[in-house]
Amino acid sequence: MEETYQEFEPGFTKEEALAEAARCLQCKKPGCRKGCPVYNAIPQFIKALREENYATGLDAIYRHSYLPAVCGRVCPQEMQCEAGCVLGRKGKAIRIGKLEQYIAEQGKDIEFAKVVSTMGSVAVIGSGPAGLAAAVQLAQLGYSVTVFEGESEPGGVLLYGIPEYRLPKEVVRREIEKIKNSGVEFRLNTLIGVDLLLDDLFKEGYQAVFIGTGAGLPRKLNIPGEDLTGVMSAIFVLQTINLYNLGQLPDNELPTKKGEKVVVIGAGNVAMDAARTSSRLGAEVTVLARRGADQMTARGRERDEAIAEGVMIRPCIAPLEILGVDQVTGVKCAPTEVMDDGHLRIKEEESFVLSADKVYIAIGQRPFARIVSTSEGFKVDKDGLLLSDEHGMTTREGVFAAGDVVHGPATVVKAMGEGRRIAIEMHAYLLRNR
Repeated sequence: MEETYQEFEPGFTKEEALAEAARCLQCKKPGCRKGCPVYNAIPQFIKALREENYATGLDAIYRHSYLPAVCGRVCPQEMQCEAGCVLGRKGKAIRIGKLEQYIAEQGKDIEFAKVVSTMGSVAVIGSGPAGLAAAVQLAQLGYSVTVFEGESEPGGVLLYGIPEYRLPKEVVRREIEKIKNSGVEFRLNTLIGVDLLLDDLFKEGYQAVFIGTGAGLPRKLNIPGEDLTGVMSAIFVLQTINLYNLGQLPDNELPTKKGEKVVVIGAGNVAMDAARTSSRLGAEVTVLARRGADQMTARGRERDEAIAEGVMIRPCIAPLEILGVDQVTGVKCAPTEVMDDGHLRIKEEESFVLSADKVYIAIGQRPFARIVSTSEGFKVDKDGLLLSDEHGMTTREGVFAAGDVVHGPATVVKAMGEGRRIAIEMHAYLLRNR
């Protein structure tokens, strides 16, 4: 399993980090900050890194982001901060993500300030990026914060959904330990809507509730054969492999075996994660993308690294049917063509069959309905996403939400930024209602 852990691109050495930081022009109007979803203090932390003043640099980051060791690794910087770097127009943008990762590593022993809880108590449901950011922000504002998590260890998608080679679990655990040390309490193995109801939280004395449960329920293809043994959601595959890597499952429960033929249906980052992880386990992996390779929703870097690791990507191919009697044996596919109006035409007359032992579906996720179905007052859209106002309050008084449970699957940094912002809105609400 060693190959499943190895990061494709290691972090900077000290010499590399200092050399890269020295390239920064310290622009008066930094385009990098405009490109960052949380408007991170990028020039400031790069300047501090250049001076080897890591505490100052980390303090600058913490004004905007609470998970730098995570965001430095998994953010799509090439489409955000690095896309706004002026040096990118002249050659090569500053590697902002790797500098953030480096400074977070150097400051890994620097703790969040611990604030005395004088403002009352709030509950946070879910310990993914939105929930963790909301918890830190609320604790910093003086609240007693309890995070409710259904799993046996906190971290949400950071721990269970992102492969080890992209985000080492030791990094996630270290960040969460900092959050615990700031005074945030975690109640594990507690599913809200199952073990406790939302109403129970208010009965326990929590003044407000933040929902950051993400979008973990996979969407279906709705094609014949989808219920055959061997057909799984890519999210389930990643969670299972991560549970194995965490020592919580035996190896006979791994979904992918060496030598198997795996077909991954989907073209996003989850599809790439499932494909690369399966390839690292020794499977022969093919990814089917309905549109062209340059139109895949996955990061270009993830796509290119998948190809470098032996994953075959078949662009402009759509699945028609999953074949087999009881167990998957193949996928019937057909080429696609993009029409003038942007729609796809599936050329069923040119269909063919790919043999497969496993089929992993990665065409998006939607939220679980556990909380909504066991509580009153919530409204959701047709996709099951929670409706909320500009302040993050749902249609249930005193209950706020942010992240994927509101807008669907997006980036870690977006969820984290929204969690932090909505926590501040919760504070304003609670002050008005004291």
